[in-house]
Amino acid sequence: MPHHLFKCSETIPERKKHCVIKGKGEDLTSALPLGYLNTIPGSISERGCAYCGAKHVIGTPMKDVIHISHGPVGCTYDTWQTKRYISDDGNFQLKYTFATDVKEKHIVFGAEKLLKQNIIEAFKAHPHIKRMTIYQTCATALIGDDINAIAQEVMEELPDVDIFVCNSPGFAGPSQSGGHHKINIAWVNEKVGTVEPEITSDYVINYVGEYNIQGDQEVMLDYFKRMGIQVLSTFTGNGRYDDLRAMHRAHLNVLECARSAEYICNELRIRYGTPRLDIDGFGFKALGDSLRKVGLFFGIEDRALKIIEEETARWKPELDWYKERLRGKKVCLWPGGSKLWHWAHAIEEEMGVKVVSVYTKFGHQGDMEKGIARCGEGAMAIDDPNELEGLEALEQLKPDIIFTGKRPGEVAKKVRVPYLNAHAYHNGPWKGFEGWVRFARDIYNAVYSPIHQLSGIDISKDEFATDRGFVTQRMMSDVKLPEDLRNSPTLRRYTGAYDSVTPLRSKTYPEFPRKTATAAAE
Repeated sequence: MPHHLFKCSETIPERKKHCVIKGKGEDLTSALPLGYLNTIPGSISERGCAYCGAKHVIGTPMKDVIHISHGPVGCTYDTWQTKRYISDDGNFQLKYTFATDVKEKHIVFGAEKLLKQNIIEAFKAHPHIKRMTIYQTCATALIGDDINAIAQEVMEELPDVDIFVCNSPGFAGPSQSGGHHKINIAWVNEKVGTVEPEITSDYVINYVGEYNIQGDQEVMLDYFKRMGIQVLSTFTGNGRYDDLRAMHRAHLNVLECARSAEYICNELRIRYGTPRLDIDGFGFKALGDSLRKVGLFFGIEDRALKIIEEETARWKPELDWYKERLRGKKVCLWPGGSKLWHWAHAIEEEMGVKVVSVYTKFGHQGDMEKGIARCGEGAMAIDDPNELEGLEALEQLKPDIIFTGKRPGEVAKKVRVPYLNAHAYHNGPWKGFEGWVRFARDIYNAVYSPIHQLSGIDISKDEFATDRGFVTQRMMSDVKLPEDLRNSPTLRRYTGAYDSVTPLRSKTYPEFPRKTATAAAE
C-alpha cells in the first residue's frame, strides 16, 4: 500500500489514508489520498472555514463593494488584507473592512437590529459606494438572524443601493471550498441577469476564477485585448458589482481556477447555455495552449499565435537562463487547490526543478488526481496536513524550497527551508510570459539567497568562507550572455547589472581565502 503514516500522527491512525507516496508504476487507483473530508478530531487542521472561502477568496476582490461580516469581529479581522487583491479604485476593498461586532448579548437577544444599523452607517460613511455584500458567520447563523429580510428592508429604504447576501457560515463545508460553492451559487441565484451590459465586440467572455493577485488579471486582460476580445466581467478580481450581474450575456466563460469557480460556470451553462473553456495562465506552453483554445473558439487563432510568438521570443531566453541554475532543485508544492496541478508539471518542464511533494488543505479528489498524475515517482501527496506533519515531511524530503501559504511558510523558515508565497506571491504577478520569468526569478533569489545560505552556519564551530554570500555573482560571471539578454531589465534589476562581459567577481568581488573560526580569531 502506498499510504504513509507520519510518526507524529501515530495516535491518529485515520490520518494514514490522507497521505501517499507515489511508487514505481503506480497509477491513481493506488496513489490517491482521501480528500475534502471533515477534519479528523485531534489532528489540529490549519484549514480555512467556509466563511473564509466565500469572503476572503471570492467576495473581497470585488472592488466597488462594502464587504460586511455579520458576526464577531475576529472573523472579519482574520479575512482582511492577507492577500494582494489589488484594484484600480484606490484599493477600497483592501483599505476597509466592516463587521457588526456581534457580542454575547446579541447572541442571546438577536442581532438583526444591530445589522441594519451597521449597514446604514456603512453607506453613510462611504456615500460613493452603493453596493454591499453581507457575509453570514457561524454565530449569527446558529441564532437564526434573517439577513435576507434585513437587506431587503434597507434596499426599500435606500433605493439607490443594492445588497448581496451570502449565507456561508464557517461550518457550511469541510473547508473553505464549501464557501466557494456557496457564494458561486448564491450569486447566480440572486444577481446574475439583473443588469444588461453594453456589448462592444463580436467576441465576449467572462473571465472566471481570476482574483488579480498582484496584477495577474491585468496581464491576461492585455492578451485578450490584443486578440480583440471584450471581457464583460471578471469573477471577481478587480471586478465591478454591476458588471458581474451581467454575466449572462457573455459568449464564453473562460475559467482559470477550476477549484473555486467551476460551480458558477456550470450553472451559467445550464441556465443560459454559455459554454465553459478551462485555461491556464501559468507556464509558456500551458498559457500558449490556452490562448490558442480561446482563439479557436472565436475563429481568431492567428491573433493568439502572433502574441505567443512575440512573447516567447522576448522572454524564453531569460527563462532558460534561470532553468539552467534551478535544474534539479527539489520543490514541495504546497499551495491551494488548482495551483497543485497548474504548476506541478510546468515548473518541472520549464524551470528544471523536481516536485517531491504536493499537498492541499481544501482541494478535492479531482485536484489531487491531476496533481499526482503530473508528479514523478517518489512524490509525497498529503491532504489537510497539520504543522507537525509538515515539519516531518520537510525533514524526510529535504527540499530546497517550498511554495505555500504564509502560515506553513513561516514555519518552514524556522527549519531553514525558504518559501515563496503561493497564495499572494512575493514579487508578482506570476501569470503571463513575463510573469513566469518573474516566478523563476523569485525561486532563484530564494534558493540562492546569501542570508539563507549563511543562516545554517554555526560560527562557533563550522568552517566558513567570508565570500559565502556571493554565489549569485559567480553564477552570473560563469556565462557570457548575448548582448540583448545581458541588458535585459529583469536581469539587470534583480541579478546584477552588466557593463561588459568582464566577470563581476574580477571587477568588484575578489576571491577571499577560506577561514576557520579559529583562524579568524587569531
